[in-house]
Amino acid sequence: MAAEWAASKEQSSITAGTLKFGEALEDYISSRENILSPCTIRDYRGIQRNYIPSLMNIKIDDITQDDIQKAINLEAVKLSPKTVRNIHGLISSALRIYRPSMALNTALPKKKRVELHIPSDAEVKILMNAVQGTELEIPVLLAAFVPMRRGEICALEHSDINGNVIHVCKNMVRTIDNRWIIKTPKSFAGDRYIDFPDDVIRKLPGRPGRVVSLNPGQLADKFEKCLKKCNLPHFRFHDLRHYSASILHALGIPDVYIMQRGGWGNDGTLKAVYRHALSDKAQEMNKLANEHFENLLSGGSHKRKKP
Repeated sequence: MAAEWAASKEQSSITAGTLKFGEALEDYISSRENILSPCTIRDYRGIQRNYIPSLMNIKIDDITQDDIQKAINLEAVKLSPKTVRNIHGLISSALRIYRPSMALNTALPKKKRVELHIPSDAEVKILMNAVQGTELEIPVLLAAFVPMRRGEICALEHSDINGNVIHVCKNMVRTIDNRWIIKTPKSFAGDRYIDFPDDVIRKLPGRPGRVVSLNPGQLADKFEKCLKKCNLPHFRFHDLRHYSASILHALGIPDVYIMQRGGWGNDGTLKAVYRHALSDKAQEMNKLANEHFENLLSGGSHKRKKP
């Protein structure tokens, strides 16, 4: 049996080596369509369709590190570092299956710091006043005070609500053929129970079915138009989620609780994105720190003179 398995593995390796990279990539994506999320498959198909054309007709066994580096260099001229890294990640994943002996050492563009506009408390109040009584009110409250994702908000049903507790167990995503479907959360941490403020629960409709009638695309479009109407700085609907996480962090709430409430499986995202200090909260913290040191100085032998 061991000999048969070894022979089969060797034959499989030989067959894989004769495949062109484009064929191997197609096999790789197709074999994962029922496992990975529709969003991930859509991204993979986009890479397959639009990028790295120079690799597609090279046989797996003939691909060199130089071929991959040249393909990545071409894409790096016009694409963001994040997109280029995603492309390279797909190349690496496919080669790991069809040519596992090849270890890549590709030079990739350096990551750029993402400059996010996290809305302040004042801007959120303006937004809340503007959306009051409209179809955007519930989505804004769920994103800013929870925080829930667009897809989670659009997939939420009345049956998921029990008193003040909402069970986040669905996500609305777009498939490769641009259909919106409802599926389970992408990660285990995404399935969670959240205790909501009374004022938010009272605003939720009591009718059966979905709480919000919009899909994520419609929600984003209407939100952008609302910001322009309010003369607020441009930020994404998703940045309300940043706002919520940043407020929780500024209030001193432990990361483990923020992760549970927001549906993050680890604190990597919190460290990378959600710990951006809000400008008004940063001023409050600076004031507290300065007052502490002022008190310390005034209580010592060398008092600080007022200007």
